[in-house]
Amino acid sequence: MDVMKLFSTAEYTAPTSDENVTVTDKEISGVAVRLFLPQKPRDGLRRAVLYFHGGGWCFGDAGMTAYDLLSRRTASQLNAVVVSVNYRLAPKHHFPVQFEDVYSVSKFFLQSRVLSQYSVDPTRVCVAGDSAGGNLAAAVAQKLLEDSEVTTKLKAQALIYPALQTLDMNLPSYHQNADMPILSKSLMIRFWSEYFTSDPSLREAMTSNRHVPAQWGHLFQFVNWSTLLPDRMKKDHVYTDPVYGSPALAKKYPGFLDLRAAPLLAAEAQLRALPPTYILTCEHDVLRDDGVMYATRLRAAGVPVSHEHAEDGFHGALTFTASPTDMPVGLRLMNNYLQWLEEHL
Repeated sequence: MDVMKLFSTAEYTAPTSDENVTVTDKEISGVAVRLFLPQKPRDGLRRAVLYFHGGGWCFGDAGMTAYDLLSRRTASQLNAVVVSVNYRLAPKHHFPVQFEDVYSVSKFFLQSRVLSQYSVDPTRVCVAGDSAGGNLAAAVAQKLLEDSEVTTKLKAQALIYPALQTLDMNLPSYHQNADMPILSKSLMIRFWSEYFTSDPSLREAMTSNRHVPAQWGHLFQFVNWSTLLPDRMKKDHVYTDPVYGSPALAKKYPGFLDLRAAPLLAAEAQLRALPPTYILTCEHDVLRDDGVMYATRLRAAGVPVSHEHAEDGFHGALTFTASPTDMPVGLRLMNNYLQWLEEHL
């Protein structure tokens, strides 16, 4: 984890404004954010995007070159206010701190007086994020629906190769991409476990896929890939019933069964009121099936879903755009994401 944080530091870029966007680092509701304000003349009120970066809840920064570029392009192309949130990180801070940070910023920003301060149209606000940030965006969108203190409704949510469930570490995508660079199965399990605790016993149980106690077995219906994945993604994989683990871990670290950590576990009734959703999944990604299953469940609940699946994509592809000629797939996915936002926000 420390090595990965060094990578974040090496990729850091200071807030730098240009002729299109004013960029500042500040705090919102006591949480560090990087704020991107477009300089184009506005015809009426602006859109807004609340963005949560990836990094397995353990590293990453809104100031990393890739995230700065993505937010800058979003602000400029959509003439949108972008709030990129620097939530606190594991292993120093465990769940639910990360969620609480992004939710606090979201709830504060969605107040009428704050939206007015930034000339934002309250009917055109989106939450978005990639990987662990996609997890946080999905969780925030769900939580906002039940918060009676929030009257502003999200217009959209955009989830980029999101991590959405903690129950089944033996999905076909975990088998198929177990040894992929950037995000292997073992690294993803490490991220998940560090999100909740530094106790290695949880990581060991997740590695053997024996971490869910029998009394929580009913939740497996929400991650049953045999019914939620299309046949082409099942390939030659055979679904097996879960093997249950000791209830002691779930009692000690209940976070991995919490909807704020695993939005895919929400019942259909909790999904119905969610806004139009963009989900990007990549074929060469252990998290592929999380996103595909969520798209399936959202559609079944009546939520408008735009699911883009990149057959040539890999985890992190969209942020490999600092040198577009080197990573054309990343540039294509970024353009598609921005186009969807422009059309739906």
